[in-house]
Amino acid sequence: MSYFNKLKKCIVFIGFISIFQASHAGSYVDFFRAILRDDAYSTSRLLAEGFDPNTASETAQPALLYALRQESYKAAKVLIADLRTRLDQTNPQGESPLMMAALKGQIDLVEQLISQGAAINKPGWTPLHYAATASDAQMTAVLIRHRADLNAASPNGTTPLMMAARYGSPESVQMLLKAGADVNATNQMGLSALDFAKQGVRPDAVKLIEQALDQPQWPSSPESPTQ
Repeated sequence: MSYFNKLKKCIVFIGFISIFQASHAGSYVDFFRAILRDDAYSTSRLLAEGFDPNTASETAQPALLYALRQESYKAAKVLIADLRTRLDQTNPQGESPLMMAALKGQIDLVEQLISQGAAINKPGWTPLHYAATASDAQMTAVLIRHRADLNAASPNGTTPLMMAARYGSPESVQMLLKAGADVNATNQMGLSALDFAKQGVRPDAVKLIEQALDQPQWPSSPESPTQ
């Protein structure tokens, strides 16, 4: 009898695990389907039922990044508001949710992420690099206001000013220069912001950078006059 009782318990346990796994698999599909549809209600309901907001998609995109990439902004807002969500969780490419929101021009979501504690600065590519590539300079202004590192270096030493010079708007170039971005910096290939502007055939950016280069470079901490 003891053997059969143990066998019965084992069968019940296996059945419970199977039901749990099937239920979890169903929740996984429902969760990412809700995000893809930008269904804030269903996303919120599944989170309330205990689904992990940090679950990665089949393409290894954390749920919040997946929502932002899919432009499912209502679902993204729900995920950001969930206190369990790791706001700085990156994908295999090193992209953070704040980087993606900046790239997509979602100022409200960027502000929400920052207010919830998302990191504005990080090693490698940063949100400011991504914002600087956009044609609209508003995001660049927002990140500068939140003290983004103006001279952040990508893995190959490229700065936000270089990205703006080649891909972004003249307004972003001007903002970065005015805020104090290093106009003389070069990346690992020896290219400066001026080189980026010329390679991108960006005459407005070339003009702004050349004007900055012509300005006298004052020391940041001038010495006191000799008594």
